[in-house]
Amino acid sequence: MAEIVTRTTQLSPVEEMFAADEASRGLGIELLEHGRGTAVLRMTVTPAMVNGHGIAHGGHVFLLADTAFACACNSHGPVTVAAGADITFVAPAYEGDVLVATADERTRFGRSGIYDVSVRRGEEVIAEFRGRSRNITGSTMNSTGDTTAHSTPSTTTKESR
Repeated sequence: MAEIVTRTTQLSPVEEMFAADEASRGLGIELLEHGRGTAVLRMTVTPAMVNGHGIAHGGHVFLLADTAFACACNSHGPVTVAAGADITFVAPAYEGDVLVATADERTRFGRSGIYDVSVRRGEEVIAEFRGRSRNITGSTMNSTGDTTAHSTPSTTTKESR
């Protein structure tokens, strides 16, 4: 009698988050590689991504870099979000260009982290991005990609007092 073997493959936190990321996947962004504190993603510039100057809209380049940043900073498991980010556009990208974003963790301290992302077309740097992350204490992502907060302390601001 043949034995039936059932294997369950559990997605990593990065794969689970990316699978739920309709915005990035809808633009054709692909997750190529990921590890602890790192990620590599790819996107081809489509005609819909080109601005009135005939170059890739900076928002699309930023979105690619931001997605690589999100994958790298969520690789440790707890739900982590952007606390801030900035980008320097170095060279224009054009329709048909294949852009690759490589994210690397620079440091983590407490619930925060700093990540650098290089966006390249081949060997040419298109943009440099720096993201600052913040772990949402007590939050987890369920299998449908929904984030559930668990007793996260609120922040008191001058206006809320």
